[in-house]
Order: sequence, then structure tokens, then C-alpha cells
Amino acid sequence: MREQVPVRIGDRSYDVLIGPGVRSSLAEVIRGLGARRVAVVSARPAQWVPDTGVETLLLPARDGEPDKNLATVEALCAEFVRFGLTRSDAVVSCGGGTTTDVVGLAAALYHRGVPVVHLPTTLLAQVDASVGGKTAVNLPSGKNLVGAYWQPAAVLCDTDYLATLPHREMLNGLGEIARCHFIGAGDLRPLALADRIAASVTLKAGIVSADERDTGLRHLLNYGHTLGHALEVATDFALRHGEAVAVGTVFAGLLAGVLDRIDPARVDEHRAVVASYGLPGALPEGVRPGELVELMRRDKKALSGLAFVLDGPAGAELVHDVPERAVLEALARMPRRPLTRLVGHGADGPAGTGAAVS
Repeated sequence: MREQVPVRIGDRSYDVLIGPGVRSSLAEVIRGLGARRVAVVSARPAQWVPDTGVETLLLPARDGEPDKNLATVEALCAEFVRFGLTRSDAVVSCGGGTTTDVVGLAAALYHRGVPVVHLPTTLLAQVDASVGGKTAVNLPSGKNLVGAYWQPAAVLCDTDYLATLPHREMLNGLGEIARCHFIGAGDLRPLALADRIAASVTLKAGIVSADERDTGLRHLLNYGHTLGHALEVATDFALRHGEAVAVGTVFAGLLAGVLDRIDPARVDEHRAVVASYGLPGALPEGVRPGELVELMRRDKKALSGLAFVLDGPAGAELVHDVPERAVLEALARMPRRPLTRLVGHGADGPAGTGAAVS
């Protein structure tokens, strides 16, 4: 069964197709764009990439934070030039969230913007990175500090891609699904995986349609991300994005409790939801609170002081100028575990393979 979720942003509107085999729609999408050439950037084997129906350049990519930088963007754009790609052609990404981000930014910058179609192959990319038009790469000083808004022409979330994902990569995506519980999606735990994906995408599509450029409502999508991004950097990305967001979600509940925005039962609900997905809810041992605070000050939402998306009486909202003492108190209330116990298996769940998808 296929689902179609519209993202309505005026002349930048597009559809997200979700279900088994939807990647076979790629040639139809390309034909609708009128492209004569397509550059496909893929972190997956060639047989994972469907026929585009036009002359195609296949460029290899590698998922992961080490290649999520401006050097990779420059190298891709140089290949586009050699191929003769024009503004009337298109770019396709095939891979996980980091590949989606890098390829999206390259498409946004090349000739000041060429159409891009995303074929996300991981759960994380399907529920988050591929939808919404945020593209960015990292600097040594922080996550996603250089980027642009560039909406895709279409997103094809083929659930068949998920059949080969190792346990840890599934957890990586579940971290984003878990935080949806606290920003309006409701309890997604009883649903089948495809329905969780559709619900997460539907929530994000509605928010992005109302606030494309992150001026207000879209901040809700950063629930759990302020500490999450800091943990990724502090652990040199040994903690993956979804794992770090899960820890950040537990922290967001604790911080909201410290600030008397929610009661103890709601704080405990944050722990329970994260744990029910088999995700980590503890800080890695050896990470200093002071370092995390400094990293969180660099967050894009922090116009002055520390800012977090926090639960409250009226639901989640962006809270500016959160006192550092409250942040340190919430960090102190977090349990700690060795990083080896957090990575890939949650606080107490089964260990995953930790292997890359191939």
C-alpha cells in the first residue's frame, strides 16, 4: 500500500510517496521535470538506483558525518560541470540522511539551484532529512552550520530499502519518531513501521508548509536536537544523530521539569517513550557538562543565551534565555552510561550490528 503526503509551499510544493516499490516512480518524476540529464549521487549499490529514463551520471557517495562538508559539495559540483548538467536538468540523491543533506546543498548551490529528487534509503532519512528542504553540512566547530533551504521536487520513501537495515540504523530513525510523540504526532508506538513513517512525514509536512524558513512553528521539529547535536560533536559522532536526539528528548523533559513547565509524570513519560523504542536515555560517561553547554550555545536557535524547544502547559514551544543553572541541573539529573553501552542498543536493549548498510 502506498501513501502520498503533500508538502504545500506555493510553487515549491511537492509530494512524498511512501510504500514498497515507490522508487520505480523516479522516471515519471524526471519526465515531469523535463530534465534531459540526471546526476545520481548514491551511497548504495548501482542496482538500488532505479532507471531515470534519461542520460544519467552515477556518482558514488559515502554516508556518514566525515563526508558531510563543503569539500564534498565542491567535488560534486565539479562533477556536475564535467557532465554538462544545466539548470533545466536534475540531481537525485540515494542514501541516508547525510547523503541527502550534502546532495541537497550541492543542488541548491549549483547554478543557483537545480531540481533535486530524494530517494532516502534509511529510516532516519525517510522520516526526517529528506523532507522539508533543509540542506546543510558541518564545520569543525558544529553541526549543520552552512546550508540553504532548497525544497526537493519529490521524495520517494521506498520502504523496501529498509529491509536490509541493521538494528542500529533502525534505532537511528526511531530516535526522530520518538520525539514526534511530544510535538503533536501522538503515540505512534502501536502503529506498523510504514504508518509511523507516514505519520511522522505528515506532521513534518504540515509544520513545514506553515513555516518553511524556521521563523516560528518549525522550531518544534528541533525537539531534543539542541543537546542531541552537542552530543554528536562531543562524542566525535560515535553517538549517531537519532541516538543523540533520543538522549536529548529525555533531557528536554528533565529541563522542562526543572523549569516547572511540566509535572513529574510528564517528565517520566519522556523517559518511558524513549525507552520503549529501545533508545538510549543516558549521557555518555566522560562528556563534561560545561563542554555540552558551550556546544549548545552555538545552536542556530540560540539568538542570545541558551534556547531549547520544551514541553509546557500549551505543548512544545521554543524557550529563549534558559538559565545555565537550570541546564546544568537537568544535566546532573541525567543517568550516565559508558558510551559502549549507549551506542547501538539503548540503555538496556539488545545490541545491534552497528554495521553500515551496503
